[in-house]
Amino acid sequence: MSSYDALAASYDQLMADGSYRRRAEFLARLFQKSAIPVRTVLDLACGTGTIACLLAQKGYQVTATDGSEEMLTQAMGKAAALDGQPPLFLLQTMPRLRLLEPVDTVVSTLDSLNYLTREKDIRETFSRVHRWLKAGGQFIFDVNTPYKLRRMDGQMYMDETEESFCVWRTFFSERTQVCTYQVDLFRLNGEGAWDRDFEEHRERAWTQEQLRTYLTDAGFTDIRVTGDLTIRPPKAEEDRWIVRAVKPR
Repeated sequence: MSSYDALAASYDQLMADGSYRRRAEFLARLFQKSAIPVRTVLDLACGTGTIACLLAQKGYQVTATDGSEEMLTQAMGKAAALDGQPPLFLLQTMPRLRLLEPVDTVVSTLDSLNYLTREKDIRETFSRVHRWLKAGGQFIFDVNTPYKLRRMDGQMYMDETEESFCVWRTFFSERTQVCTYQVDLFRLNGEGAWDRDFEEHRERAWTQEQLRTYLTDAGFTDIRVTGDLTIRPPKAEEDRWIVRAVKPR
């Protein structure tokens, strides 16, 4: 799993089209469908904490975990400007999740689960989420679909701001079902020159059948897969799935 070490400082600017507020609103609507009242929320693999902060602003008590110290540094700086109770940030990888007490719901957004490229790790993550979720609570996450990751093979993408320039080259392996992102990041330093960093990220294409199997084996029921930011069934050519599962009472 990548830690986004170099990208952390530029991530929010480069991902400005992430529709975070709309995603947080959608999550809040799903919380209302929970069999138990939702007061405490875990944001699993929270990145720079935008979703965690938006949910905290809505009055939820949020715990947020991520495996990158650099991303959490950005998240805590963002949370310092919030009114009310900010999220509690914890440095943890997904398969090593450990909380102080169970939560009412667990969310994970923007394809964080795709970064679990080994079956062992995604199974362990689902098992840990089940352990730390209250009975009756929802686990809500999204993933990039196999259709999207396969379509990205051999592509090149560019993002730029006034102070950063990022080039993504992507390669998909049918053998491993893994999409590799090679990322070149150029950032303007204080002397007017450009510093270069390189990172390699890997995302696994998990099928609906695999996700349903792993969730069921972890103890979840009422598993539903929909299109992105909708409760309707996904289309055949869907880029992102929303997956919901319930820990039975």
